[in-house]
Amino acid sequence: MSLKQKIVASALALAFSSAAFAQDHSTMDHGSMGHGAMEDMATPKGDSGPSSTAFAKANARMHEGMDIAYSGNADADFVRGMIAHHQGAIDMAKIELQYGKDETLRKLAQEIIAAQEGEIKMMKEWLAKNGG
Repeated sequence: MSLKQKIVASALALAFSSAAFAQDHSTMDHGSMGHGAMEDMATPKGDSGPSSTAFAKANARMHEGMDIAYSGNADADFVRGMIAHHQGAIDMAKIELQYGKDETLRKLAQEIIAAQEGEIKMMKEWLAKNGG
C-alpha cells in the first residue's frame, strides 16, 4: 500500500470515527451548554503550542457550525451540517499548511482545501435552488 493510500485509508477511518462521535452527540442540546462549553472545546488538550491551539479553535468552530436547527428535510439538514464540516476540514488543512512540515501531508492539505471548497460551493448553490 502506497503512502497516499495509507493516508486516504486513515482519513476515511477518521471520518467514520468522526461520524460516530457526531452521532453520539446528536441528542446533546448544545444551546444549553453555555458559553463556557464552547470555550472549553477551543482549549487544546495536551500540548498547548500554537498549532494545537489553532486546531482546538477550528474544531470548536466546526462543531458550533454543525449545531443546526433540524428541519425534517434530510437533504437540507445534510447539506447544512456538511458545509460546516467541510469548512472545518479546510480550516484544519490550512493549519497543516501553516505549521506542518511533511510534504506529503502538506500536499494532501492542499488537495483537501481544493476539494472541500468546491463541494461547499456546490452545496450552497443546492441550498439556494432548493429553498435552503
